[in-house]
Amino acid sequence: MTETENIAYDVVVLGAGPVGENVADRTRAAGLSTAVVESELVGGECSYWACMPSKALLRPVIARADARRLPGLSQAVQGPLDTTAVLARRDEYTSHWHDDGQVRWLDGIGADLYRGHGRLAGPRTVTVTGADGGRVTLTARHAVAVCTGTGAQLPDLPGLAEVRPWTSREATSAKHVPERLIVVGGGVVATEMATVYQALGSQVTVLVRGKGLLPRMEPFAGELVAEALTEAGADIRTGTSLGSVTRENGTVVAFTGTGDRIEADEILCATGRAPRTEDIGLETVGLEPGSWLTVDDTLRVEGSDWLYACGDVNHRALLTHQGKYQARIAGDAIGARAKGGPLQEPAPWGPHAATADHHAVPQVVFTDPEAAAVGLSLAEAEQAGHRVRAVDVELSSVAGAGLYGEGYRGRARMVVDLDEGILRGVTFVGPGVGELLHSASVAVAGQVPVDRLWHAVPSYPTISEVWLRLLEAYRG
Repeated sequence: MTETENIAYDVVVLGAGPVGENVADRTRAAGLSTAVVESELVGGECSYWACMPSKALLRPVIARADARRLPGLSQAVQGPLDTTAVLARRDEYTSHWHDDGQVRWLDGIGADLYRGHGRLAGPRTVTVTGADGGRVTLTARHAVAVCTGTGAQLPDLPGLAEVRPWTSREATSAKHVPERLIVVGGGVVATEMATVYQALGSQVTVLVRGKGLLPRMEPFAGELVAEALTEAGADIRTGTSLGSVTRENGTVVAFTGTGDRIEADEILCATGRAPRTEDIGLETVGLEPGSWLTVDDTLRVEGSDWLYACGDVNHRALLTHQGKYQARIAGDAIGARAKGGPLQEPAPWGPHAATADHHAVPQVVFTDPEAAAVGLSLAEAEQAGHRVRAVDVELSSVAGAGLYGEGYRGRARMVVDLDEGILRGVTFVGPGVGELLHSASVAVAGQVPVDRLWHAVPSYPTISEVWLRLLEAYRG
């Protein structure tokens, strides 16, 4: 890359992960010229260090667990997983950390890729510095979209960096399985990676500062996942913080806040995420470097008529699928505004408003059992001022659960708005429930009346018959 004159586009996108790719796809569909800037791999965190590798690692773990629940098959799968094969399949799903296919996709939609570090240099202006030090300046006629995502946030402990802790990146791309692994945190990354490594042969110790796992879901979700991890051999310590950590002759030595000593080969810190906005030139447009970017429902940064922020950087819902949803909304809004469309107050649930961010965010945690939820938990609904009722059903009450596997354990909850007669949230916990979630997402996002759901007849004998059990319990 060498110094060039300014190159003008209708839209410039910072970040070529799934979110940036979707913004580019929609703006190109609107006929707008689009440049995409990426400093690492096209495809982003999700493709190489998060969603895809983690789920590739988890799938054989879950498949074996399901097989062990079936007489006639369980005896055939009592042995250990083939770690080499599991890691090799993970490598295939990350394309061995090469982005050629993703680059071809960008080319296919007609977006121009600029490799290098992109920084805002004032309104509608982005400078890109390549690996060779060369620089290109891009100007945007209509919009710049920040889609730079987040990075792992390490605990504020002196000397932690010298220990070389794992973050989600190291955990999902590891070339070996440590004999002993400490996991710090109780959220999605912590529980999923604890599930993976315990199944692959590590002795896993999980340190959870709070009362339990998966604190943003219904309490029973974390309880059921913790029970399963404990049964698998993991040591779950709630109400426990990491006090200090060192490496002694290669061994990680951690001390808890209460003084307990734990030794391990590696330590994974899964304690939160921070926005990757510290070095993208926010100060040149009056914003604070390293801050989350506050946006309206069209994903436009507050106080700006040209700057958008989609995905993790706006802190609305730190999930790949939700970021892609925001990107589709933003791309369409940018396209409409470029054509002079009226978007001053986009209607909720309309084509230019990311309404689901507030009311219908879905998430699946791919542990064993899976935990899947959409919308508000009971506590969140009550805090929001809704008059609600929680309806709980054991998943073992439906024939499909028993057929799925012996000793099936799980629970379902729907949170009913008693004034509106609609669902505010739904949670499923149990083997295989991730595939149930979209039905709940449709019900919550569509604000389907509970009385109408009575006429949505589930097929027998499937686990989805839990919908009937929930509605029967609600009607009495």
